[in-house]
Amino acid sequence: MKDLTGKTALITGASRGIGEATARRFAEAGANVVLTARSADDIARIADEIGDKASAFPCDVSRYDAVKRAVDHAVERFGGLDILIGNAGVVEPISLLSESDPDAWGHAIDINLKGVYHGMRAAMPVMQAAGGGTIITISSGAAHNALEGWSAYCASKAGAAMLTKAAHTEGAGEGLRVMGLSPGTVATQMQREIKASGINPVSELDWSAHIPPEWPAETLLWMCGAEADAYLGQELALRDEGLRKKVGLS
Repeated sequence: MKDLTGKTALITGASRGIGEATARRFAEAGANVVLTARSADDIARIADEIGDKASAFPCDVSRYDAVKRAVDHAVERFGGLDILIGNAGVVEPISLLSESDPDAWGHAIDINLKGVYHGMRAAMPVMQAAGGGTIITISSGAAHNALEGWSAYCASKAGAAMLTKAAHTEGAGEGLRVMGLSPGTVATQMQREIKASGINPVSELDWSAHIPPEWPAETLLWMCGAEADAYLGQELALRDEGLRKKVGLS
């Protein structure tokens, strides 16, 4: 098992799904974890269940000042910040582009794209000053393929994927390990929202087709280790059987 003892990780969107599973897995591996999300009660409950290694910090990633305070909290509470998992994201609004609500569309950009930027902008100086750190963005196949009804999601995920490459280009020389992870379809609340929309083939998938959130969590843990150094600056896809074998997933 990868040992993260002495490391501190900040995980956005940690109130459920991939974020919650990652917080729990990283804590099992010895890390201090800062859980952030807008759902204050949920992250407080999860942090309490994890124990002393966890701290809940309510945060709206669409606001830079809120993300900066979360990073500052990690440093003050645990003495530094070694890992940032940019997981917070929304799939709504699901609608045809010609019928979309401009405000809702823009809010998805604020969360999925600007939220990733806000995390990087707040964390990178801290990590650079410390001599290194790991930043992983949760990406999606939607970053590379347009899907009906998902214009906001596809556009924001495509932007976040390019932002991740930019962070690698600028940070690799200062010890930053930056990558993306495209987990595929995961059994989370987002998939329930997609199913309810009835738009595009993803909504037609059977629930059994989705992987459990513990699989991306285990992969993120593996990506924090030296074995993943060959993939720095790249986006890893969990649909790849070769990657699953390296991580140890069935």
